[in-house]
Amino acid sequence: MSTPTPNPAGAPPISAARARDVVDALRRGTVPQQGLGLFAVGLDRFADALDDDLATVARGGSAFHALRGEYGSGKTFFARWLAERAKRRGLAVSEVQISETETPLHRLETVYRRLTERLTTATHAPSALRAVVDSWFYALEEEVLDAGEADENDEAGLARAVDELLERRLADVARTTPAFSAALRGYRAAVAAGDGARAEALIAWLGGQRSVAASAKRAAGVRGDLDHFAALGFLQGMLTVLRDCGHPGLLLVLDEVETLQRVRGDVREKSLNALRQLLDEIDAGRFPGLFLVITGTPAFYDGQQGVQRLAPLAQRLATDFTTDPRFDSPRAVQLRLPGFDLASLGLLGRKVRSVYEVTARHPERIAVRADDDYLNELARAVTGSLGGKAGIAPRLYLRKLVADVLDRVDTFDDFDPRAHYTLTVKASELDEVERNAAANADDIELELP
Repeated sequence: MSTPTPNPAGAPPISAARARDVVDALRRGTVPQQGLGLFAVGLDRFADALDDDLATVARGGSAFHALRGEYGSGKTFFARWLAERAKRRGLAVSEVQISETETPLHRLETVYRRLTERLTTATHAPSALRAVVDSWFYALEEEVLDAGEADENDEAGLARAVDELLERRLADVARTTPAFSAALRGYRAAVAAGDGARAEALIAWLGGQRSVAASAKRAAGVRGDLDHFAALGFLQGMLTVLRDCGHPGLLLVLDEVETLQRVRGDVREKSLNALRQLLDEIDAGRFPGLFLVITGTPAFYDGQQGVQRLAPLAQRLATDFTTDPRFDSPRAVQLRLPGFDLASLGLLGRKVRSVYEVTARHPERIAVRADDDYLNELARAVTGSLGGKAGIAPRLYLRKLVADVLDRVDTFDDFDPRAHYTLTVKASELDEVERNAAANADDIELELP
């Protein structure tokens, strides 16, 4: 078994499995699901303020930030980096991509459904909904038994006591959304009766899924499907369940909210109003334990097809960005990503090289042939292939570094990237933003010095 390898940058030791997961994701050109702190660049300035927000949420408060950055600037990376920090504090996490067809923001029942589908904790992968609900009922049973309110040998008495405690815990939710607690009681009864199909159906209904068997809903005393108006009540109930089973809060990321700019005017207005409503409810204290983060482009926040279309929302998100970016407040409502330049790309490459060396067969060869000067040369070449736009280069830069350079150095003892590798960028390997930038470059095939 591989032992953890110290991180040269002074970070905690890196396990071989963790390093391999990171490198595999970068090789595919995707953002890793974990281990982002190992090679985060430019995010330290936000760490203390966000940790304070996470502490507030863990104490039963709430928090909100709007993340601002151009396409390719690392908004998804930032969100997953924050998610790692949240999980270390015991919070649950859900990342939802807003889209016109799959997850329209003006239909909050769809947002809630995606939330439960993507729900994850430090110990459970998506969807963690059933594991969370099972843990909650276990916690309620333990509390009842510890308080002497029931005997563990009296199954009927224990069930009654747990139901009574359930109602007390969900009293606030039941006043507006009684179906949530009814479905939970029905789920517990189905589990106790060994009716797996009914239990699965009710968990699905609790998660906002459609097409749940009518017989299962009828047995639990619930009707219909989750709608827009009940979605916030279900979110409130979910936060209560999470808190009682050891997860003090939920980090909810609504990614790519800027897609609202491309929908019909009436849909856009409904979506912006739904976002305003959600922020109002957070401010009113309805969602203790919720940390909401939305991501969008500057055009979404500043343009007339986005936030500015709804004055109350624009006022809530207003942040002064006329000053030097070096002095942006990390506690502001909007957080502006600093963006990459050639220097920060080189630093990013050095961090990833250190992670790669953890599982490399020939780490000494990696250090010599992909030295700092070469990493800087590669950064300049990749940026040049994208029309000089370093801000959108990280994904392609890391993919080329790992798949085309480091893998070959580690595999072939006579491979020298300066002598044997010429950077070639094909349109098929670029995303839309990168493709547009590459189209403006003078020459898409660049040979490294």
